[in-house]
Amino acid sequence: RAKTGLPLSTYFTGPKILWLFENVPGLREKAASGEVLFGTIDAWLTWKLTGEHATDVTNAARTLLCGLETLVWDDELLALFDVPRAVLPRIEPSIGGSFGAIQSEACASLAGVRIGAVLGDQHAATFGQGCFSPGEAKATFGTGAFLMLNVGCSPAVSTRGLLSTPFYQRAGEPPVYALEGAVAVAGSLIQWLRDNLKLGDSAEEIAALAASVPSSEGVIFVPAFNGLFAPHWRSDARGVLCGLTAFHTGAHISQAALDASVYQAAEVLDAAALDTGVSLKELRVDGGMCVNDAFVTHLANILGVTVARPLSLESTALGVAQAAGLAVGVWPSLDSLAGLWKADRRFFGEGMSSEHRTELKRDWAKAVDRAIGWVDTPVDREV
Repeated sequence: RAKTGLPLSTYFTGPKILWLFENVPGLREKAASGEVLFGTIDAWLTWKLTGEHATDVTNAARTLLCGLETLVWDDELLALFDVPRAVLPRIEPSIGGSFGAIQSEACASLAGVRIGAVLGDQHAATFGQGCFSPGEAKATFGTGAFLMLNVGCSPAVSTRGLLSTPFYQRAGEPPVYALEGAVAVAGSLIQWLRDNLKLGDSAEEIAALAASVPSSEGVIFVPAFNGLFAPHWRSDARGVLCGLTAFHTGAHISQAALDASVYQAAEVLDAAALDTGVSLKELRVDGGMCVNDAFVTHLANILGVTVARPLSLESTALGVAQAAGLAVGVWPSLDSLAGLWKADRRFFGEGMSSEHRTELKRDWAKAVDRAIGWVDTPVDREV
C-alpha cells in the first residue's frame, strides 16, 4: 500500500496479468518476443483509435504496478507480479497527454481528431461534478458505489481501507490526488431482488415496494456477495440478512437493500474523515439510484450532511468531455468549468437525530461483523 495506495487484491490489474501468464499456454513467450501488449480498457481503446499504446495516470495507478507518487511503472512491483515492462502502455498525463490522433477506419469521419483526455470512470465523474478544490467529494451510485474526495497535490495514504489515487494530471503540471472508496454492490442489489427474489419487475417497482413501509424495521442487508470492498477489503465476507422476524415482508427487505448503499457510503465517508481530518459539508451525487428522492433523503439523513444532486446525472461522460475541452482550449480554466455545475436539488441531513443515526450505524456495524469470516479464504494482504 505504501507504494501504490492500494490493497493487494485481485480487483486490480497486476494479479490478473500474472494469472494470464500462469494459465494461458505460450503467453509469456509471446510477451517476451514482443507479440503481446497489455493495458486497461482505456489503453485498448486508444490503441484501436490512434495506434498509440498509452494510458493515463489514473488508469495506470489502478494496476498495482505503478508508483503512487512517481506515476511510473515500478521495478519492484513489476518483479513482484513478474510483468515485463515492455508489454505495458506508456503513461501520460490525463489532460493534454500524447494519446495520438484518430486514424481508425471505423471512425473515418473523425480522422485526425486528437484524443485530448483519458480518465478512469470515477475520476471523470468527479471531474464532471466540479470537485476541483481539496475537501470536495462526490459519490456515484450505480451497479456499485464509488466515493471520491479531492485531497489536493499531495497523496493521502489511507490507513482505513480507502484507495489513494491520482484524481487527474494536466500536461506540464503536478498531479492532483484523491481518496476513493469502492463499494462492490449497490444498484446491482436491486437487480438481484428483481431477478432472484422476484420482488418486482423493475427497479421502479422495487423502489415503490420499499417506499410502502416507513423503514426496514430493524432489517439489515449486507450484500457481500463476493466479499466486501472499502473500507474492509475482506474477501472472506458473504451476504447476510439480519434482524428478520415473522413480521417482516418483501417491502422491508427492499428497504434494507436500499439502506445498504447508504450505510456503505457512510462507512467510506467516516473513513475519509479519519484519514484526512476533513469533515464534509456537502456531497455531490450521481448515478441511476439517485433519481430516487427517498434514497437521497435517507442518504443525507444518515450522513448528516447536505447531499447535492446535479442537473445531469451522467457525470462520467460529462467529466471526460470537459477534460478534453480543457486540453484544447474550449474552456480556459478549471474555474470556468466549476461555474458550469448546477444543482437540481439539495437534500439536507436534518431529518434524523444524531442519536438515531448512531444507533442505525451501530446496527449496520454489527451485521458487517457477522458477514466477515463467513468463508474460509485467506484474508486480503497489503502491498
